[in-house]
Amino acid sequence: MFPLNRPFEGWEGKRLWIVGASSGIGASLASQALAAGAKVALSARRTDRLAALAGGNPNALAVSFDAIEEQSWKEAYAEIQTRFGGVDLVIFCAAEYRPERSWEVTPAGSKRTLSINLGSLYCGLATILPAMLERGSGGIAIIASVAGWIGLPNASVYGPSKAALINLAEILYSDLHPKGLDVYLINPGFVNTQLTARNDFHMPAMLSPDEAASAIMRGVAAGRFEIHFPWRFTLLVKLVRMLPYRLRFALIGQLVKS
Repeated sequence: MFPLNRPFEGWEGKRLWIVGASSGIGASLASQALAAGAKVALSARRTDRLAALAGGNPNALAVSFDAIEEQSWKEAYAEIQTRFGGVDLVIFCAAEYRPERSWEVTPAGSKRTLSINLGSLYCGLATILPAMLERGSGGIAIIASVAGWIGLPNASVYGPSKAALINLAEILYSDLHPKGLDVYLINPGFVNTQLTARNDFHMPAMLSPDEAASAIMRGVAAGRFEIHFPWRFTLLVKLVRMLPYRLRFALIGQLVKS
């Protein structure tokens, strides 16, 4: 079966911009991409952490900024263009998560989560798309989550934000692929990060950030549109999503009780 995107033919010399690179999947992606010979711009709010990740590597550029601030995107992109001459692939990793049931949601908390998980992407897209469209090449990778496939307890704001990202990635592919751009939708299962450490329930098929990053790099290299992992877990969630609501809600109810 032909991939929906053009396969990445080697990472050597490719120009990546990883937004949300200070920890978790983003940090592991940065390390692996640099090791593969890519030029990588590392962005997040934590300047010290970015500097440590860059580690003096001549192919690494630490550009700290707040992803929810539109003007900061423009300034960061200008710096990256000056250093790298452009960007071949932007990976949106920035995320916020707090386990909360629907009666625990606050307006302030939900606004912040939605701003980081979803709103920041629109700032980023407005910044990077003009140049990509002008040259007719480039890629956009969005890290969503299997939490966006199905309504789950404790994900009252996080889940809807990730569902929106899945929808957005599908729209972007329809809009941008005919214009020469590639779009990657990344739906991880549970990954051992600072965010999942907030959960107090069993998380099956947990992966390390390095394992998740490796799966993402393989998927991008192969040109897949949807990159989901680990399959032993994600395929099960896809199956549950296909069930009638009566059965689906019954299964979710059992998870809540367990």
